[in-house]
Amino acid sequence: MIPEEKLAGLVRRHAEVEQLLCEPEVLSDPSALRKLNQERTQLGPVVEAFSELRKLEKQIADDKEALDDPELGVLAREELPELEERREKLLSTIQVLLLPQDPADEKDTILEIRAGTGGEEAALFAADLFRMYCRFAERKGWKVELMSSSEASAGGYKEVIALIAGTRVFSSMKFEGGVHRVQRVPATEAQGRIHTSTATVAVLPEAEEVELELDEKELRFDIAASGGPGGQGVNTTNSAVQITHLPTGMIVKCQDERSQLKNKAKALKVLRSRLLDIERQKQADAIRDERRGMVGGGERSEKIRTYNYPQNRLTDHRIGLTLYKLDRVVDGELDELLDALIAWYQAEVLEASKKEATGKA
Repeated sequence: MIPEEKLAGLVRRHAEVEQLLCEPEVLSDPSALRKLNQERTQLGPVVEAFSELRKLEKQIADDKEALDDPELGVLAREELPELEERREKLLSTIQVLLLPQDPADEKDTILEIRAGTGGEEAALFAADLFRMYCRFAERKGWKVELMSSSEASAGGYKEVIALIAGTRVFSSMKFEGGVHRVQRVPATEAQGRIHTSTATVAVLPEAEEVELELDEKELRFDIAASGGPGGQGVNTTNSAVQITHLPTGMIVKCQDERSQLKNKAKALKVLRSRLLDIERQKQADAIRDERRGMVGGGERSEKIRTYNYPQNRLTDHRIGLTLYKLDRVVDGELDELLDALIAWYQAEVLEASKKEATGKA
């Protein structure tokens, strides 16, 4: 059942937000303006769907009344099945839209990619993944800022960390965390044998200072010369900053900027996001335990996806989706894949919510 009162309340709130966005005091306050615009964006699809549902239900009621009419009855009987089918689909859409929103969905994202098993080929694959996400971000109009990188001797990355900023970045990217596997013939393979390598991806919502305060007493700062390619100006000063979070032993190093202060700020941003993500994972684990292992945990130890270059095939193992257009996906065409993952996750959460509601009833 669709909660009519809740939907009516959301419609009223949407109207209030629209009115507030015209107020001079809001227009002069960037923070308030941003929050209200985000709320309007979140409420918009629900309000639109509810409005369409009301129109559909009125059409259905009118057609049912016309069934006995000698002139309109035939037309009504033809229309009703289609209208009722549209109504059922719309009800399902509204149920999904009413699911609890992840407060991190609106956040910018810290993307971390690390070479896994496979040596040099794994580092090259990590670079390919980073390039794929950069191209996807470009298509979406997002901004990518390199935070830290460690290049491998033969090219590629041992590790690369970037901040991706834009509209609902985390909402789109949050299911990318996990182990990515590649199957292809490396450029250095003389006999044409297919090798299997891996890279790990972590997707963290950017943490704001107000969300997680760091105690300076729990941090150790180490300064050193940056370790980039020889001859570059970045190496001429002790600008690399390494921060150790003493309670957890977590280490973050940033060296891509010439300024020590900028590297410190970037390292703190990454550290804060990692620590916040640990708290998010604890909460998610608790919820998952309550739901008895709902599918879709997305633990980072899972092998989530295989990129098979000889067959131009990509397979996402979580949802059993296979696409034979790997060349386009690695060029940044991720929408079909990410949309399928979001739909799968929403279906799982909806099913879990129904089971919870049934258990409480």
